[in-house]
Amino acid sequence: MKVIFLKDVKGKGKKGEIKNVADGYAHNFLLKQGLAIEATKANISSLEAQNKKQEKLAAEELAEAKKLKEKLDQITVELSAKAGEGGRLFGSITSKQIAEELQKKHGIKIDKRKMEMSDAIRSLGVTKVPVKLHHEVTATLKVHVKEV
Repeated sequence: MKVIFLKDVKGKGKKGEIKNVADGYAHNFLLKQGLAIEATKANISSLEAQNKKQEKLAAEELAEAKKLKEKLDQITVELSAKAGEGGRLFGSITSKQIAEELQKKHGIKIDKRKMEMSDAIRSLGVTKVPVKLHHEVTATLKVHVKEV
């Protein structure tokens, strides 16, 4: 019996796959548990329509991420902190502070977890912070830290 998997089933198939399985397995387990539906023409066409919709959404997300990348590449976020000798900060500048300042001054809301900082900024000057907007798009945000 041909079925369309609605959820991942270990050892049998992934969500959205169309596979041939034993009739008893399909009737007694997959269909009863709601893990799959029978692969009729109507169900297959609705699956294809759903896949097209998801592809369209993914393309829109990618275009939006590219647009945001262009904006972020031109922005410099300015923060001020107390510093000691040699331009070392008392404390540090974290991704949370950068995200808050970006929201406050430029109106761009970015999750602090998308900023790929290996460690917090601990010195004065301009630092380039990579921001992962999409799995294919990474922007570079300039952060200028100056003394109070």
